[in-house]
Amino acid sequence: MNFKANLDHLEIFKKVGSCADQLGVDTYVVGGYVRDLILKRESKDIDFVCVGSGIALARHVAQSFDTHVPVSVFKNFGTAMLTIDGFELEFVGARKESYREDSRKPLVEDGTLKEDQDRRDFTINAMAIGINVHNYGELIDPFDGLRDIKRKLIRTPKDPDITFSDDPLRMMRAVRFAAQLKFDIEPSTFEGLMGNAERLRIISGERIIDELNKIIQSHTPSYGFKLLFVSKLLHQFFPEMVDLQGVDSVGDKSHKDNFYHTLQVLDNVSHMSDDLWLRWAAIMHDIAKPATKRFNDKVGWTFHGHEDKGAKMTPGIFRRLKLPMDERLKYVQKLVRLHLRPIALVNDKVTDAAIRRLLYEAGDDIDDLMKLCRADVTSKNNNKVKRFLANFDKVEQKIQDVEEKDHVRNFQPPISGEEIMDIFKLNPSKIVGELKEEIKEAILEGEIQNNKEEAIELMYKLASKKGLKPSEN
Repeated sequence: MNFKANLDHLEIFKKVGSCADQLGVDTYVVGGYVRDLILKRESKDIDFVCVGSGIALARHVAQSFDTHVPVSVFKNFGTAMLTIDGFELEFVGARKESYREDSRKPLVEDGTLKEDQDRRDFTINAMAIGINVHNYGELIDPFDGLRDIKRKLIRTPKDPDITFSDDPLRMMRAVRFAAQLKFDIEPSTFEGLMGNAERLRIISGERIIDELNKIIQSHTPSYGFKLLFVSKLLHQFFPEMVDLQGVDSVGDKSHKDNFYHTLQVLDNVSHMSDDLWLRWAAIMHDIAKPATKRFNDKVGWTFHGHEDKGAKMTPGIFRRLKLPMDERLKYVQKLVRLHLRPIALVNDKVTDAAIRRLLYEAGDDIDDLMKLCRADVTSKNNNKVKRFLANFDKVEQKIQDVEEKDHVRNFQPPISGEEIMDIFKLNPSKIVGELKEEIKEAILEGEIQNNKEEAIELMYKLASKKGLKPSEN
């Protein structure tokens, strides 16, 4: 099969091919770009393999342009990169690899195109297209990758036990490609995943989480998580999520399977938002249910306090998984801690003060919190789902009404600690914090309006009770 017409839409292929001919090196487009070309998926990353020096070819290509094109050279890896018209071009010499049992870092030697294709992870990533004048557009597909694309299969070019034992990260990549492309994993390849799952432990947390985040960002992330769970890969790095699986029963009273519920919530959120950290909030929202699970003869199974416990567990899990320990962690923690609060506000007797408190605590993340709450409705009873979602409509209307009236989302107390210290000539102390807190509480409870005049008036009253007098200066 010839892909000449597919390559002709980008001038870069003819230019690289011409440079390769001038140097006398056979050169090919390989891997992901070829796969995505066949799948008609947009790709900005183009990998070139040449039977010779990839660095020399990259420099020759860069020099062929009228304008200066910088070349990034990585001698340790024998690769070079340059950027043209928004495309990232990577050049490498064909190579063969061999592995030691205790490391995924291979011993690398120069090799042929066939040896380079042999070392690749999956058949759909092992295809190459020639770009020299003598084979321009010709597909080289030794492992029937084209057929696997048509069959929507992830399959290893050689024995999956060898492929995955050599580089266990490929197991995460298998699941990631299956999730992103909506492909199945070929049976013997999946058996290789299950048989080598424990080998994943030699892989760094940073590399694992990079693949996991790509699975989470796929269109239907639950599919990837189910593959991770069944293959036992998930057990190697995220036992807290594994612990969610299962149903306990006492008599006729059972609880839902919180693993599959969490996956449904994750999919629901994914249909509303592409935000990775909102999706992580969905993953974490019930993470503490196993730790808080109790059985009560009257009400059945309970998970009291799982939202607070889950928020406390989140930093430890993020740290172990090599996730960021910054504002993104705090965002996820906040949504986990607050995810039960909105449904309690449905009652018509709920005060504006309760709404103000939620607005104050959620701040600008209130809209994302409501998305998570809606996603958390996973009953198979359609009437129940409609009723719950209608309740959230009421809550959102209440939130909108209170916010328009009181402006407490992310509000800062009208009087700062510095102003209090200046008025009463105080040093930083407990009493300053008490005054600020009492003014804030009065605003949230609706005792005074959220403005400086009423806040100052209250401050003087509170200060007088504490025996404070304003400075005469």
